[in-house]
Amino acid sequence: MAARTNAQIAEALATMADIMARDHQPGREDETRLERFMKHKPPTFTGGYNPEGAVNWLEVVEII
Repeated sequence: MAARTNAQIAEALATMADIMARDHQPGREDETRLERFMKHKPPTFTGGYNPEGAVNWLEVVEII
């Protein structure tokens, strides 16, 4: 189960990196995008060994 969870986390992070790279535009657009994201008050992942918590965190962040 942990291997599948780690694979899901890796896939989600890769997807997020691709989206961020594709959407990258120099200048104020980056700051505006971050401000818009932060207005949703994203949860903070505290780290440590918590595969279920990491998956839940990723799901919430992906929705934002």
